Amino acid sequence: MTALVVAAAIVATVLLAAAAVLQVLVASGRPYGRLVWGGQHAVLPRRLRIGSAVSVLLYAGFAVILLWRAGFFGPSNPFIDVATWVLFGYFAFGVVLNGISRSRLERLVMTPTCAVVAACLLVIALS
Repeated sequence: MTALVVAAAIVATVLLAAAAVLQVLVASGRPYGRLVWGGQHAVLPRRLRIGSAVSVLLYAGFAVILLWRAGFFGPSNPFIDVATWVLFGYFAFGVVLNGISRSRLERLVMTPTCAVVAACLLVIALS
């Protein structure tokens, strides 16, 4: 495990944790909905709150996958290797989706967040 891979894993995990905190806040009815789900609602409706709660679980799973691939939980395996590339694609696509959001806040905050996570995942996947 190189220093670059360790740094990428830590940065990506911190950003995923921050995104999870944001999702917990919007799921609990806080008025930060302009940052997520297309930014159409300051306070999310019930169905999007449920989606935000599910996102928290997904982000935790994403963190486990990238940390495993980076070597924090032992050697990688074919499933983790493929999952890392899938996550890279997911976050790369997220850059595009957030970049075209109608919400200025979502574009300004989530686009670079997705870009950094995607870059970190690329470093990890290539390791």
